[in-house]
Amino acid sequence: MAKTLMVQGTTSDAGKTTLVAALGRLLAREGRKVAPFKPQNMALNSAVTEDGGEIGRGQAVQAQACGVAPHTDMNPILLKPATDTGAQVIVHGRALSQMEAGAFHDYKKVAMQAVLESYRRLASAYEFIVVEGAGSPAEINLREGDIANMGFAEAVDCPVIIIADIDKGGVFAHLVGTLALLSESEQARVRGFVINRFRGDISLLQPGLDWLEQRTGLPVLGVIPYLEQLHIAAEDALTSSATGKEGARLRVKVPVWQRISNHTDFDPLRLHPQVDFEFVGPGRELAGADLIVLPGTKNTRADLAFMRAQGWDQQLVRHLRYGGKVLGICGGLQMLGRDIHDPEAIEGPAGSSAGLGLLPISTTMAPEKTLTNVCGHLHLPGRPPAVITGYEIHAGRTTGPAPSLIALGQYSDGYLSEDEQIAGTYLHGLFDAPEALSAWLHWAGTGEVAAFDHGLRVEQDLDRLADAVAAHLDWARVKACFG
Repeated sequence: MAKTLMVQGTTSDAGKTTLVAALGRLLAREGRKVAPFKPQNMALNSAVTEDGGEIGRGQAVQAQACGVAPHTDMNPILLKPATDTGAQVIVHGRALSQMEAGAFHDYKKVAMQAVLESYRRLASAYEFIVVEGAGSPAEINLREGDIANMGFAEAVDCPVIIIADIDKGGVFAHLVGTLALLSESEQARVRGFVINRFRGDISLLQPGLDWLEQRTGLPVLGVIPYLEQLHIAAEDALTSSATGKEGARLRVKVPVWQRISNHTDFDPLRLHPQVDFEFVGPGRELAGADLIVLPGTKNTRADLAFMRAQGWDQQLVRHLRYGGKVLGICGGLQMLGRDIHDPEAIEGPAGSSAGLGLLPISTTMAPEKTLTNVCGHLHLPGRPPAVITGYEIHAGRTTGPAPSLIALGQYSDGYLSEDEQIAGTYLHGLFDAPEALSAWLHWAGTGEVAAFDHGLRVEQDLDRLADAVAAHLDWARVKACFG
């Protein structure tokens, strides 16, 4: 059975995902067979696995760091919020149903069995497993029946380290308070602390570290510095809203829906040296863009209504009138059509909505999701065919003219308007391949496009992260924590 260590955090976004990725890469560098694991994840950023299921995007990146293909066992329970109180529940990569929070609380005993099945399969196939908790283990209202943090650690009898983000402030209160709110048996599992995102002179922090170790009797295993311009795909939180690059040739704006999904699609655009990129939130304008991209969504009809309430639909028409380009991805593609039907209440209340009417297509929601990784060629006017890779995650079935924008072997995807101003596709990750990114930017009006390889950038950042963790963590002591 694999040696296991769980990383829990004092808060959301404390650095759990990145620390798990770093530990996985360090073990992989040593030639160890290592896998990431997150019992329960709540995120609208997801990925398609090699076994044809759906997991959180964070676990797909962690698998990449470990040098292994992502698998549904690495994230057996995925919750995709559909409303403020309910979510789609995905078990072993497949959508089970929509559940309200109270119903899922009752379902946790069943969910724990799915979690343990996946863990045991991984434990029999790998030497090491690095586990990521969710949120904080000290959320008192969520502790009963917990499967995401200490509930899992107790079930499989694994040790834990706790990470806190000093950039948020109150790091010592976060660590001491979290430990104090755990039961005695849970406290006994904690092997030490990690402090994340430190800036400045470490000697000024030392008195606090000494006090923490004396107060808790646990070691500080390391203080990881703040790494500027580190790009590791976000699990759910949106990254900075604007890039504001000097000398950018293309201005791209993306409206932020209430249930925006897979916003990691835009990482290559945000990082491209010629693109001035901005996420546009409620109450703000889409004006001033060369390209407006309508992103994916968990609730297409609800977010289409949200778009209209913001006046973005009229701003989109004005943008097109002045020659701007529009691209819709997944739910954004569906919005561009004539109508959207949901007779079986797949995403929300049953009914139909009029689309934006900018593409001659119609969409009907269906219970069975399309989940597939794809590779093909993008055919944009004035450009040679470009290699494109990506993945599809959608419940809609779209009808209309035969799609012809992207050739994917046995079938095609994507639409382009007659005036070539509007495009739409179901493919997530459509900017990841360098050839495809250059083709999209050229179509949008960049002119000569600078070469940029997003995949290479991700690999470089994973290595930079691992190097920093190795330099600032007591790696030998951390490895000894695995149980």
